[in-house]
Amino acid sequence: MIRYKAKLKEKIRRSLMDRYPLKESQLEISYTPQAKMGDLALPFPLQLAKEMKRQPRELAAEIVPLLSDLPGVAKIEVAGPGFINLFLNRQDFFLLQVASLEKRTFQPEEKKIIIEHTNINPNKAAHVGHLRNAVLGDTLGRCLLYKGENVEIQNYIDDTGIQVVDVTFGFMDMEKKTLEDIQKIEGKFDYYCWDLYTRISSYLEDHPEAQSRKSEILRKIEKGEQPEAEIAELISRRILRAHLETMKRIDISYDVLPCESSILGRKFWDKAYSLLKEKGAIYLVDEGLNKGCWVMKLEDYEEREKIIVRSDGTVTYVGKDIAYQLWKFGLLEIDFFYEPFTEDNGKTIWISTAVPKEPAPTFGDGTLVYNVIDTRQSYLQKIVVQGLKSLGFLDQAKKSIHYSYEMVALSPKSLDELGQKISAEDRERDFLEVSGRKGLGVKADDLLDRLEQKAFLEVEKRNQDLPSDQRRLIARQIATGALRYFMLKFARNSIIVFDFEEALSFEGETGPYLQYSLVRINSIFRKLKEREGYEEKDLSTLTSEQNISLDALSEQEQEDFWGLVFYASQFEEEIQLSVRSLEFSHLAKFAFNLCQKFNAYYHKYSILAEKDKTIKSLRIWTIQYVREVLTKVLSLMGIPQPARM
Repeated sequence: MIRYKAKLKEKIRRSLMDRYPLKESQLEISYTPQAKMGDLALPFPLQLAKEMKRQPRELAAEIVPLLSDLPGVAKIEVAGPGFINLFLNRQDFFLLQVASLEKRTFQPEEKKIIIEHTNINPNKAAHVGHLRNAVLGDTLGRCLLYKGENVEIQNYIDDTGIQVVDVTFGFMDMEKKTLEDIQKIEGKFDYYCWDLYTRISSYLEDHPEAQSRKSEILRKIEKGEQPEAEIAELISRRILRAHLETMKRIDISYDVLPCESSILGRKFWDKAYSLLKEKGAIYLVDEGLNKGCWVMKLEDYEEREKIIVRSDGTVTYVGKDIAYQLWKFGLLEIDFFYEPFTEDNGKTIWISTAVPKEPAPTFGDGTLVYNVIDTRQSYLQKIVVQGLKSLGFLDQAKKSIHYSYEMVALSPKSLDELGQKISAEDRERDFLEVSGRKGLGVKADDLLDRLEQKAFLEVEKRNQDLPSDQRRLIARQIATGALRYFMLKFARNSIIVFDFEEALSFEGETGPYLQYSLVRINSIFRKLKEREGYEEKDLSTLTSEQNISLDALSEQEQEDFWGLVFYASQFEEEIQLSVRSLEFSHLAKFAFNLCQKFNAYYHKYSILAEKDKTIKSLRIWTIQYVREVLTKVLSLMGIPQPARM
């Protein structure tokens, strides 16, 4: 549809440019509110009439004859106060859409786009909120790749942050464990640390004097002193591997894992620090509460200054994040070293290091950067952007995008299902917020396990003839589809209250409903092959010479056919809208509506039992077109496509 509209705009512009002062920005093509009013609407006569001091309807009527040869347009009418409505030639349009389905409309707009997402502190197991971050970032990456962009996916590892310091403190000072003791811990290490982290929080409340020991551990980790630094690295790497395995379950991967320890080791911060001081972006405080700190002056904030370097010389999170953001844009003139960290389906995931290693791909040096971080980090993200502005990097500041989203909450019912204990007071609430420090929350693996268990029970009922391993594969695919769609269907700035029954339902606005619709379409083609010998190659091309005349259809079926096909043709516009607005709820809603339209069409019009060859052929091509569109859209959302359900 984007390509077709572009051709229409160019034809309209050429037809009118010599007679009317029509600007490119005025050439919008929208959709009519009702099918009986036409398919596409041109509102530009309303704007043009105002400039020319003419009556809009009169001007529109004057323009219509000049547009008589628009490609693919069967009829043109003046509507309302001065719109020009276009009725498309349905058969020609359908042939055009089928023929161009494999062609990409989009052209790359950037040299390289960097997406930073997931970013779980490597101190404990991932929880359900982290899944929303990863799904949003991964879907953005898939859509940008579909648009033809060069995309790099980064997962920043804060391996020297205070959360890792806490767990290091817990092992060394509370549990009196050595490096060797920690290495011997068996089972799910990220779960062990989840429980330890909760105990640390309680311990620190009762022992405030321990804060000085934590500060000491932080300094030693940042300076690479042993055994603290080695223990912190062991903890963060073991948990990082667990996080990657969790994300792999929902088909999420990464290109590179930049580590905070490497930022310090490669002196990124030193270079950024020098730049900030040189440009006067930060200054040393001589008196008051922040005496001895290097701070950044803030504009339009209640807080007048933000500490970048503490009085003890340690760097704050936002300071290191400014250095990291500068590197992403290729503004530091230095790079990490890299080494392979793990393999994911034949693809190497690289991790940054501070010492020379083997040759590696080039990372960073992006021209557009998305930071997928929840809305609670908006303030710090604004400070990072202000840091870029203070250094004079105004273009990069504009292209440093905070992709924010709201939290995932848990209903008391969901917590009950997962065996979580909650107080009577909390049970009365509509939802409960995740809190790692309090130990309240659902571990991502527990949630996925439970989704798979529930999906397996449903698959087992419907497919008793299948081997157990196939049923489990389908259950995993359904669970992934349920989870990913649930995370996408809500506007990103709305709180999600996760519900198992809602997410896993085979009916309604859910991932399994979308999967079931595609399974149904594929089943039709499987039966066509079994009964009539249809092969995929028979559906590879469709030309005007083939017998697919719409005249063979009843008037009602022509309308239903057109409603389905015309809606499906808009899928690339939905991709574009979702990327530009960073609202993938648009794409999710489109997929759901398309499935509803297909299922309504399928229930009304038989395909396998149809005797008329012309009608049958047209119906087959119709659902083949829908299948191709739906397959693409589900893939962009990362929703698996089971063979059966």
